Amino acid sequence: MATFASATENFVKNVDSDGNLIPVSSLNNCGKLNPLSLVLKQSPFFMKTKYTPTKLTLDDVFTKNTPLNPAVKESEFVDYSATFSDSRDASVDVETKLAADAVNVNFNMGAKHASTHKSSLGKLKKEEVDLKWLQNNSKHKLLDMSHYLIQEARNSRSVFGVVMERIVTSEPCSIRVKKHQAGKCGAGGKVTGVPVSVKGKGKVQEVKDVFLEIPKNTVIAYSIDEIMVQLDGHFEVRSFGKGGFERAWNLVGSCNMPKVVSLPKECILRQELAKLRGHFQVLSSLPTAKRSSLLQLLKTTMEDREAVSVLESVLDQMLVDETPDMDDLMEETEKQTVQTILDLLHESDGTNEGQTYDESPSLLCSINLIVSAMNEMPDGCLSVLGSCCSPPILQALQILVQHVAAGSGETLSLRDAGLAVLTEEELYQRIESLFGLSEVTLKREGDTLRTEMKDQPGYLPLVMSITVKGLASLVQGGRERERERETMQLLVELKN
Repeated sequence: MATFASATENFVKNVDSDGNLIPVSSLNNCGKLNPLSLVLKQSPFFMKTKYTPTKLTLDDVFTKNTPLNPAVKESEFVDYSATFSDSRDASVDVETKLAADAVNVNFNMGAKHASTHKSSLGKLKKEEVDLKWLQNNSKHKLLDMSHYLIQEARNSRSVFGVVMERIVTSEPCSIRVKKHQAGKCGAGGKVTGVPVSVKGKGKVQEVKDVFLEIPKNTVIAYSIDEIMVQLDGHFEVRSFGKGGFERAWNLVGSCNMPKVVSLPKECILRQELAKLRGHFQVLSSLPTAKRSSLLQLLKTTMEDREAVSVLESVLDQMLVDETPDMDDLMEETEKQTVQTILDLLHESDGTNEGQTYDESPSLLCSINLIVSAMNEMPDGCLSVLGSCCSPPILQALQILVQHVAAGSGETLSLRDAGLAVLTEEELYQRIESLFGLSEVTLKREGDTLRTEMKDQPGYLPLVMSITVKGLASLVQGGRERERERETMQLLVELKN
């Protein structure tokens, strides 16, 4: 549940200046975070580090399942209670006069947002496993390299983490969130001094009050040590940031790390998108009805940042062959949208088999890629893109992101059929804002467009490109694209 995730994130920010603690994202994960439980740490090239708790412990992936039975040290941590408030107020008032005050029209719009987030977690305790004890008692054990979770981690270039410390509630406690949003708009005026009544005045008000009771022994944060896995199944438990899988070239005595090649930023973007081509093909090859349904559902999800985060969490759990408890993850409206997406995914074979970002990805993995990219977009980007999910606009956006990746410096013509939709001024301004928030400059000069990545753009151009290409793949199917390519080839042949 987003309310719980927000509370744990605030808690970690306030009590852990060193950055060792990881906030628990949902109540559903609490039961998985026992001492020596396994957590997958993923650091994809386009987003921040993700931690996916699993239902397995270190004992479960040994070749011989002899329990370690760790000695857990318990101590008091902190007595925690916090209240966070946020208040914003915006308004605009426009007055227009025409023909020497013969016509006078005014328009006003306002919006208010206020929220209070109170966490009363009470006395918290810390439980921790001694690292030296674990190293001494596991040095003769071997990992089962054929285990599905080890294969999943290796294929997805993830790192195994083992829970060594956790922060737990010692008594029942609560979290409460209150939100109040209000908006109003109206218009009025006069013609030659006579007041004119204008229809369209209105007010919108939304009040949200969520109260969450947290039971005793609920895990709200944890820390991990990482595991370095050798090819023969031996392993070492290491400090944070030093885990992974041994590579074959380590065995031949090579101590030379691969050279870092300095490439133009457009080249890097183009290469990374090429690696993900298989995912876009999976989406575009879906039947028309399924593509249309998924596009509409993802558009609905983009309207709420919390819903995007929830959907990503659900898909992450499914990728490691686990079934999340939907009741603990979201509110009813979010649950309905996410469940409908999952139902569509389950209609295809192999969508719940722990597939990874490889050459033949599953539909589950491809949708997870797009949703993960969506969740990394700034709030402003997500809002704008959510309003641009019609087929003509998505096709125009795809042309633009391909032009960014090409980095040719050439201009695009608004007279081209695929870009004609951008001649509408209000839409162009939205697209210009979307690109600007993604560290890409979009310039219009007459009937031409030019794109250019800003200096040191980071991962935002790639995040935007992945999201746009993924959504656009749901607009135009593989057969339609093939027909287009055949038509273009025929035109070239006729011209020659």
